[in-house]
Amino acid sequence: MLSLWIRNLAYWLLMALITPPLFVVLLLAAPFPRGIHTLATRWALMLMWLLENIVGLKYRVEGAENIPAGPAIICCKHQSGWETLATQKIFPPQVFVAKRELFLIPFFGWGLKLAGTIGIDRRNPGKASAQIIEQGGKRKAQGFWITIFPEGTRVKPGSRGRYKNGAARTAKLLEMDIVPVALNSGEFWPKNAFLKHPGEVSVIICPPIKHDSGSISELTAACEAAIESQMPRITGLGPCYGGQKNGPQEGGTA
Repeated sequence: MLSLWIRNLAYWLLMALITPPLFVVLLLAAPFPRGIHTLATRWALMLMWLLENIVGLKYRVEGAENIPAGPAIICCKHQSGWETLATQKIFPPQVFVAKRELFLIPFFGWGLKLAGTIGIDRRNPGKASAQIIEQGGKRKAQGFWITIFPEGTRVKPGSRGRYKNGAARTAKLLEMDIVPVALNSGEFWPKNAFLKHPGEVSVIICPPIKHDSGSISELTAACEAAIESQMPRITGLGPCYGGQKNGPQEGGTA
């Protein structure tokens, strides 16, 4: 346990040393949007390196051959902060869809905004959809993928949140296919936890779902089925798993 604390303290210390100077560079690069995104991605990759080499938190990917050649919507299971970093290493350049409140977090939130994250007002679903379409169209034109967490918030390992229609609606309107992604990151990096645990996160990339293969509700159901069908294979493998497989659903905001 002492070794775990030392590793995590080293991780947090190095992150605190790396982040402020990089943010200053981001500000200097403000006139160059693509450069800002590249720098933000480098920051994520540096944190991934720290997690792998200091904490000992590694990962494996199954289904990398399912990653399409062109921009698509990454529809990812959301259990911890790990996937906000890892998707940037696993997939081509992308932007996230996130609640606007995150932009207020010092350095991290400011960096998200500078990097082109699509900020939405989750309290107003109609307005949020318009924001996704307007900003998402611009990001697609720039060649970026779009990452959406369909459950809307982090869910505990072994549980399932309510899958919302935002990803499917975006897919239909922007004519972008959906790539479902299952993972068990919360079993190593629990929600709001200081300690990250060594081990191997499992990531499963499912075959793409064509944007024109059904209605919005049908695409959402297909995405949910693809992700949740893989979860029993990887649930319960990490040290922080404390639930039951196929546990009760957790509610979410619309």
